[in-house]
Amino acid sequence: MAAKPQVVVKGNLQEVSREAAELFARLATESVAANGRFSVALSGGSTPIALYRLLADPPLSRTIDWPHVHLFWGDERFVPADHPESNYRLARETLISRVPIPAENVYPMPTEGNDPEAAAAQYEVTLRRSFVLSKGETPRFDLVLLGLGADGHTASLFPGSPVLSEDQRLVAATYVGNLDTWRLTLTPSVLNRARHVLFLVCGSEKASALRQALQGPYDPQRLPAQLVRPPEGDVTWLVDEAAASLLQES
Repeated sequence: MAAKPQVVVKGNLQEVSREAAELFARLATESVAANGRFSVALSGGSTPIALYRLLADPPLSRTIDWPHVHLFWGDERFVPADHPESNYRLARETLISRVPIPAENVYPMPTEGNDPEAAAAQYEVTLRRSFVLSKGETPRFDLVLLGLGADGHTASLFPGSPVLSEDQRLVAATYVGNLDTWRLTLTPSVLNRARHVLFLVCGSEKASALRQALQGPYDPQRLPAQLVRPPEGDVTWLVDEAAASLLQES
């Protein structure tokens, strides 16, 4: 049975980012000591930018054993790696290019071709090789970073998407009709194998979705973020006061 998620409310985006950065650094130290590596699935969008910059800046950056950190992505827009909307580009510019992480430890989702389904299958092979998985096994990330959309989506798991019920593949291509775009995403089974999941949610525009995701009826077809309930991991929702403004005290 999944543990109850922890909700931590901070004053603003900067405070949320600082708390997240300190958690990242602590988990990195613990994971490298225990397993010799720290595997992370990064998120995109604007919210984690401050987090990535804090991780790249001293003194925090000096506490992280970057040669043993392995960076993956929870989802990606199907655009070239240098495109303004690329999640990889965002992380490269704000974090990866500024820390001593080996190039071979960075695993961007492949988006240079014209076949999203083939790209998803290719990234699944990457995961299987990196985590040394046998057939039928699912990778276990040390940390998965996620956000929350105003519509209740997380990663690229959107309301009503067929990917919400995917239980065979590790990575899926999904067409987002209202955005007229393809995306690649880790599937729910991968997210729910993580040791630690950290949601970063900031802004009043997320308040309604956050309240429904945490305190509303369980309806993951409408609120995909509710699917993320790792039975052998923990979930922390790190949110600012604006996003938490509609939460009811328990």
